[in-house]
Amino acid sequence: ATDDHQWIHTDPERAAKESPFGGTVAHGYLTLSLIPALFDQALLIKDLKMGVNYGLNRVRFTAPVRAGHRIRLRITPNKIEDVRGGTQVTWGAVMDLEGSEVPALVAEIIVRRYT
Repeated sequence: ATDDHQWIHTDPERAAKESPFGGTVAHGYLTLSLIPALFDQALLIKDLKMGVNYGLNRVRFTAPVRAGHRIRLRITPNKIEDVRGGTQVTWGAVMDLEGSEVPALVAEIIVRRYT
């Protein structure tokens, strides 16, 4: 997905022996790329003509996502602004790992919605 073939992502035996994570882990950018799909599952906006990912203010990969981990996205609107033809929302996003107190990812995502 990211063309990163580092052994922590591709070699289960080596990752189990040498990695501080105890096995292979998903690419951080792969985890980040799941946000739009999870976001759309969590939120339905009616009368929407178009939504645009406007950018990110901040992203931190705070814990590894190992094979078999289940993840969940929590989103919170932090700032809402009018823009020409729509609204810009800055969302706080946290990607939780099942069974872990430390999330896999925290980010601030900016989305524009046009109605």
